[in-house]
Amino acid sequence: MARSAIEILPQLLIAIIILVLTYAFAKLAKNIAKRILKHTHLRQSLAELLVLFSSLAIWLFGIMIAAIIAFPDLTPTKMLAGLGIGSVAIGFAFKDIFENFLAGIIILIRKEMRINDFIECEGYEGTVEAILVRETHIRKTDGELVILPNSMLFKNPLTIKTDIDQRRTTIICGVGYGENVDEARSVIKQAVTDCKTVISDSRPVQIFANEFADSSVNFEVTWWTGSKPIDIRQSRDEVIAAIKSALDNADIEIPFPYRTLTFNQPVSINTNQQMDE
Repeated sequence: MARSAIEILPQLLIAIIILVLTYAFAKLAKNIAKRILKHTHLRQSLAELLVLFSSLAIWLFGIMIAAIIAFPDLTPTKMLAGLGIGSVAIGFAFKDIFENFLAGIIILIRKEMRINDFIECEGYEGTVEAILVRETHIRKTDGELVILPNSMLFKNPLTIKTDIDQRRTTIICGVGYGENVDEARSVIKQAVTDCKTVISDSRPVQIFANEFADSSVNFEVTWWTGSKPIDIRQSRDEVIAAIKSALDNADIEIPFPYRTLTFNQPVSINTNQQMDE
């Protein structure tokens, strides 16, 4: 055993030297990759992933060479065969992890979803805080943090509500049946157009008579504002207050529900009121 150990000692020393050189080349490759990717428009997470892949590729190549030198009976064919069988076993054991990993790479490459976008997927909605290789962090409007697996975002319909800076919103406004529809439409449109949160220079404010409701003629009021949830809420608040004030000033009724009662038999009304003393 001692003689065998002495015989392979030079090979082990060469293998160690190769591993040291591999470490140096891997570190150099990481620095070069960082400098190159620094001048690109890739996401930070994707750039870090590419830097990691460059280092892993050099390490894999260096370890294979060191193993072949240290153990001459170990050929590249045997190593590749072993890696193939091992990869299949690992793939079955960590299927979900690899699925999320591959989905994360695709999401990082795509440009549709970005940091600070407001998204909705399978009932979860919030602001994107981080896009990692395996998971994506979503901050809900109530402050809770939701960690979604990337495979869920990749396989299911994903709504990006802040894909553009402007977003359309709609409310329903009713006026009484006794009011002039054209006049009410004009008053509502002017009130909405004058709101600061309403984008009216490049996007039209649209008012449509929508339906005959139980107690009112309903208008569908549509306008454009900012795409963030807080923009939508602030704009609705301003628009509703402006419409209410404009209709009141124009003496146009905003009705509340009316109910008409019909009796089968005549109803007698006693006008004599007796008061207990």
